[in-house]
Parts: sequence; C-alpha cells; structure tokens
Amino acid sequence: MFNGLGMGLGNLSRLSNAQTRSISAENFTGEKGKAGMATEGTGAQCARELGQGWKVSPSVKIPAGSTFTMGEITGPGVIQHIWLTCFPDSWRHMILRFYWDDEEQASIEVPVGDFFCSGWTERCNVSSLPITVNPAGGMNSYWEMPFRKAAKLTMENISESDVILYYQIDYSLTEVPEDAAYLHAQFRRSNPLPYGEVHTLLDGVKGQGHYVGTYMAWGVNNRGWWGEGEIKFYMDGDKEFPTICGTGTEDYFGGAWNFEHPKGEYGEFSTPFLGMPQVIRPDGLYASQQRFGMYRWHIMDPIRFQEDLRVTIQALGWRKNGRYLPLQDDISSVAFWYQSEPHAPLTPLPGTNDLEVI
Repeated sequence: MFNGLGMGLGNLSRLSNAQTRSISAENFTGEKGKAGMATEGTGAQCARELGQGWKVSPSVKIPAGSTFTMGEITGPGVIQHIWLTCFPDSWRHMILRFYWDDEEQASIEVPVGDFFCSGWTERCNVSSLPITVNPAGGMNSYWEMPFRKAAKLTMENISESDVILYYQIDYSLTEVPEDAAYLHAQFRRSNPLPYGEVHTLLDGVKGQGHYVGTYMAWGVNNRGWWGEGEIKFYMDGDKEFPTICGTGTEDYFGGAWNFEHPKGEYGEFSTPFLGMPQVIRPDGLYASQQRFGMYRWHIMDPIRFQEDLRVTIQALGWRKNGRYLPLQDDISSVAFWYQSEPHAPLTPLPGTNDLEVI
C-alpha cells in the first residue's frame, strides 16, 4: 500500500534528502528554527517565572462554533505522524478535515474520536499499525498522507463549549512519486438502522484507488448475538451483487464464533491490522446497551478498484427459531481509502444532535 515516502523499518539505514518538519502550538508554521519561541499561549501563566522557551504554548483553545487551522503546508511532501489529545466528551463534536492540493472540498471529514478508533467518547487503548491510542487518550495516526502542492488540516468545534487541543503534525518535505494516491476518509452513521436495510460505509467513490481500512462503533439495540451480517464490496460497475462478500461481522474483523473467549465473555483484542479493543458492557442501570469498537486495516490486502467503489454491511442477529433477525442498531463507521484526485464530494456529516453519543 505505502509508496516508500516514509522511512519504514527496511529503510532506516538509508540516507534521504527529505526535510523533516513539525507543526504544533509551539510552531504553527513548521518553519525551520522557529519552534519554542512563543511568548504567549495556554502555558504562559505556568511559565511566568521561566519565560520564552519553557512550554509557553503547549496547546490551543478552540472556541465553540469555530474552526481552527491546525496546519498549512506547501508541498510536495508527506504527513507521516499526527499526535493529538483533547477530552473525551468533545470527540464527537470536534471535526477533522484534511484538504489536499488546494481543493475546496475536504478529502477527510471525520469526528476526531472516530478517526482514532474511539467513537464512543470513552477512552480505550488501541495498538494497531496505523492508529494507536495510548494512556490516557493520546491519539496517534501513522497513515501516510502524501500531497503534491499543499496540505491543509483543520479542526471544527461544533459544540457549545470551548475545547483545549494539544496536537503535533510531523511531516517531510520530499518528492512524491507519480503513482502516489491521496488518503481519504468518510464518516457515516445509521441510528437506528431501518429494519431490513444495510448500513452503507461508503458509496459514490469515483476514480482509481484502494480501500485500506474500516472502523466501526456498533451499539446493539437487541438481546442476543448481533454480528451475523456480511460486509460487501461493490466495485467497478457491480450492481445487484458484489465482487467481495464476507461471511460475518466478527469474521471480517478477524475474530470468530461471536468473539466469545473466555467462555461467556466478549474478548477484547488489538493487533497490528485488526481488533475489537473496546467492549462497553451494561452497568445494570442507565448504561443499558452493549457497545463495541472494531477496526480492520487492509494494509497487507488492499481492496483495489479502477473506477468506482461501494461498501455496505448487514446487521443481523437471531430469532429463537433459528432464523436471522435484521437488527435496528446504532452503527457508526469510518471508511479509509486512497485514490487519485479529483474525488467525488463526500456525503455530508449528520447534524450535531445526530452525531452525539447518548
């Protein structure tokens, strides 16, 4: 999948002409030799006896209803790592958007929690190759994000409260191969999923590319097992029937037999390419529904398409008499894919109330 822009384990000993840069609240432009120069910021009061160079600006305050530009970079180059953190109650109301090469419509538009496999606004650790979340709520992305002319990253605060954001964007100014594609990501939510319908993760994609990952925050609204549904990939002109059809929800995310291990329990797991790191269990009172967070990265097995792509998943449980039961669950998803530009417009995000986790 990756095009060799990053160093990688196999390339650590090789010299490169790439120039490493980093954007944060201590260096908003990433300019060489200009970090740690702030004389005002969220840490100014704490550093009042130490002065410039002593953590004066470690974070930013994003006012309610405003959009903050995290970084603007002139290319060519590649974003190699993003770290950020903010409090969990803002994870569905802080919207990440990434724009490549001066485009007007974002290629990535996802609530920050869901982008980092944390859709339920509750902390959990994630130990995968492209996304890691570490104690306590340190969110990291290692998705390779090349750009040729420019990159722009913004964070919109759609809540009614100000939010403090800590962040760092690590990138290289370097040549970009002609066949390097651009990262895209889109959020979808079905709440509740209408009876007998499928949840659509992605549709309307036009152009050449490859699908590289899925995150799902799945809230169950019925008793019993909920993961019999098949994921389906319709590509390059597929109509009624897809080219790729899975065998069950837990199978797609790398598990088996209802994720049940040890006996009588859901077994959380987090591996480089797939996992179910989060199981939120009922508390016997107000937290009445089971909720699950799952990811599947197609890094070793990208799903390649030449013209178009649509991805859906069924929500299926069981009736007592051995028949399937279409479920009406609360399903959120993020689809990750690389493709050539220009891209078709992303489906608009739900409204603020429809994003909220209840």
